[in-house]
Amino acid sequence: MEKVIGLITCNYSAKESNPLTESRPVASLPYFGRYRLVDFALSNLVNCGIRTVGMVMPYNYRSIIDHVCSGKDWDLDRKNGGLFILPGSAFGTSRTGARFLLRDLVHNKAYFTRSTADAVIFSTANFIFNIDLDQVYEAHKASGADITVLTKTASEKDADVTAFDVIDGRVQGVRQGVNFGDTMFLDCFVINRPLLLDMFDWYAPTDYLDLFEAMAGDFGRVDVRTHDFDGYVAPIFNKRTYFRANMDVLDPRVSAELFPADRTVKTKTHDTPPAKFEVGSRVLNSAASSGDRIYGSVSDSILGRNVIIEAGATVRNSIVMQGCVVKSGARVENAIVDRGNVVPAGTELRGTPEDILVTEKAS
Repeated sequence: MEKVIGLITCNYSAKESNPLTESRPVASLPYFGRYRLVDFALSNLVNCGIRTVGMVMPYNYRSIIDHVCSGKDWDLDRKNGGLFILPGSAFGTSRTGARFLLRDLVHNKAYFTRSTADAVIFSTANFIFNIDLDQVYEAHKASGADITVLTKTASEKDADVTAFDVIDGRVQGVRQGVNFGDTMFLDCFVINRPLLLDMFDWYAPTDYLDLFEAMAGDFGRVDVRTHDFDGYVAPIFNKRTYFRANMDVLDPRVSAELFPADRTVKTKTHDTPPAKFEVGSRVLNSAASSGDRIYGSVSDSILGRNVIIEAGATVRNSIVMQGCVVKSGARVENAIVDRGNVVPAGTELRGTPEDILVTEKAS
């Protein structure tokens, strides 16, 4: 993988507005208490030996920079290669569903021209999966393809996921939205670097499009092959899929697949003590993070760092993010409580399994 570089695009946002992404980009959304969504894309790249990774930033990049810093926690703070923070285009964040906006790539053409790599592995941050990308690259080389896209058979309808029309493993067309049984794009692909540079010239007049939208009429001359992934995948585009993807990890089978010992998911380190379960607390089928103090009752829930659940408080089927306090007698159920909130004593935050209640991030 010495001849491969990586690039993660973060200059896009969910088409469906929700309080979780009003103050932060999708890439920096917390996941399972201690991670951020971007951790999976970064870890997939560095775990296969890639040591040069670029990240295209959105305009509201502060939380991403705060999390990744110099890339030290991913072994990317190095003299040769390392982590490159790249600017998104001046036209702002794409809300059209484009995750590989051509003008973002052209805007950072120097990142690709100054490299001697044979290929580039692209990824976004809103798909959760853990994969050995070395195998994907080996399959790409063996097939002789120009581009190899990571795909999976869709298990449900999703209007935000890109679908490919495929015949005998070769992509013939692209469209937005998948139905059950379609070939869905996992927003991760390998492309030969010389071809990518050629595409910057080919599609210069349509740089407002996504890369795959721009090349929709060229699948006859560009050899785009699929590489199917049969592991756990969670696309995250709205509060419903975000909530479900978090809760899935409470299943030991999903947890074992996402966090295998030989492909660890790296994240920013925090010097905080482990969670403390006080006398009288009751915790069932839940995940607590470092710095938590639990006096009350927690079930089927995920707690971020430094959360306090006071005696007499109840949290059920919910996500409580970093720095929140649930006061005595309060009840939180079917909810996502964003960072830094205090749930007053005796109050109730209650959604339904079909319509999760979301509180805004505390200012």
